[in-house]
Parts: sequence; C-alpha cells; structure tokens
Amino acid sequence: MATWQVGDVAVTKVLEIEKHWPFSALLPGAEGVIDELAWLRPDFVTDEGRMKLSIHALVLNSEGSTIIVDTCCGNDKPRPGARPFDNLQTDFIGELERSGYSPEDIDMVVSTHLHVDHVGWNTRLVEGTWTPTFPNAEYFFVQDEFDYWRSEPQHYGPVFEDSVQPILDAGMATIVNSDHRLTSEVALESTPGHTPGHVSVTINSAGQSALITGDMTHHPVQFAKPDLASSADWRQDISTATRREAYERWSDGRLVIGTHFAGRTAGRIIAEGDAWRFDVS
Repeated sequence: MATWQVGDVAVTKVLEIEKHWPFSALLPGAEGVIDELAWLRPDFVTDEGRMKLSIHALVLNSEGSTIIVDTCCGNDKPRPGARPFDNLQTDFIGELERSGYSPEDIDMVVSTHLHVDHVGWNTRLVEGTWTPTFPNAEYFFVQDEFDYWRSEPQHYGPVFEDSVQPILDAGMATIVNSDHRLTSEVALESTPGHTPGHVSVTINSAGQSALITGDMTHHPVQFAKPDLASSADWRQDISTATRREAYERWSDGRLVIGTHFAGRTAGRIIAEGDAWRFDVS
C-alpha cells in the first residue's frame, strides 16, 4: 500500500495485480531505448528488460467524499480476448479493506476510460447476477467514452455488458462532460487518444497539485519517448499529441501518479531537452 498527501486530499493505491511483460506486447520499439534510461530501474523495468505494469485503483479522500478512480479487472469476468484478465480470482476487495475502506465507504466511482482493466470491479457476481460492487456510490462515465463503447464491442470480451450496463440498470450512473468537477479539489481533464473520451484526474488542494494519468501514459518510458504510442491506442496520432501537450503543462512540479506505474508509482516530470524524465526520488 502507498499513500500520498496532496494538500488536504489523501490518495491511496490499491493493487489488484502486477505483471511483467515484454515491451513488444504494448509499446513496440521501447526495447531499443530502455537501457539508455537508467532511471527506469528498478521501479519500472526488470533486470531482464521486461516491462513492469501494475493494475491498481486509486482511492481519494476529498471534502468528505471517498472516490475510487478506475476499478481494475474484476473477478469472474469472461475475457477471451485478454487471457491475462480472463476469469481472474484476485483479492482486490481484501486489499481495499486492508487499505481502510469497505465497498460501502465509496461515494464516487470514476472511470478514466472503459477498457477491460479499468471497470472490472464496477460489478461483481452475486448469485449469478452482475451487481454493483459499491452500493452507495455514484458512478461517473464521460459522455464521449460512454457513447463510443455503447456501440463498439471490445475485442477483450463483454466489458460493457458486465461492467457498465448493470450500473445503468441500477440507476447509479451519471454521464458527464470531460471537464466535470467531482469536488472543488478533484476534477476530470480531457486526454484523448488512447480512447475517444479518455480523461485524466486532477487534484488541486491547499496549494498542492497532482495528476492521475489514466492510460494516456502506460509506462514512464513514454516521458522520455513521447512519440512511443501504445499498440492499444485508438488513435496513436492523437495520443502522441496529447502526451506532448500534457507533459509540457504537467512538468510544473505537480505530483504525477501513474495508473499503471509499478514500483513507487508517483513522481515528478522533469524536462530534459525536447523530452522528459520521471523522478520518483
């Protein structure tokens, strides 16, 4: 468990799983540059040169509300197009509880986007029915993202059907714009490209700032090589433009918390020439 304090907002990482994959599985071309970037080890690259990826949620406490950002993969979900996530049995709820939160404590659920590994614990299987995991929460979906995936099946499996539609059926969903404000301290920021309506999450509190990336950046190697687009991106040209524009703004000293960053997970972006370095010290 890792926790960061951003002004009056506490942010806690709740791990579901960590994977070590070849870079070619997600970021083709990265293998040729990782040895040039000593700062990637040990947090983000194994000794053997494999990519470390963490799948975790982030829980925020802001102005009396408990917010969970991205709900990982989930258990019992059929994912024939994503075998590492197929019918998982993880202890995510136990990890959440060991972090000090029960599902009933969550007031808001936020999805940076609607991919398989970001909405899975929106629901869980109860007596054969997909049931909202967080019974007291309002679930927020961004309009452009929601509209796209409602009509565009994911090749991973029935993600919308088992992890979004049950929330709609329960009357617990709120569809919002990409700049929606959750509290006076926490808001969404449009960062498209990985998916059409992808958002990041900004935190501004008591003179301090932080940013939760979502998948506009999968791995810190992309700070040094912002043109290195993910094979999972919907539009690589848009995701690359988004990264370059965002990194310029985000290298202002704010804390950057990676949605898939393993190891210490959070740090600051340092400008180096026409690229950036990620400093977790």
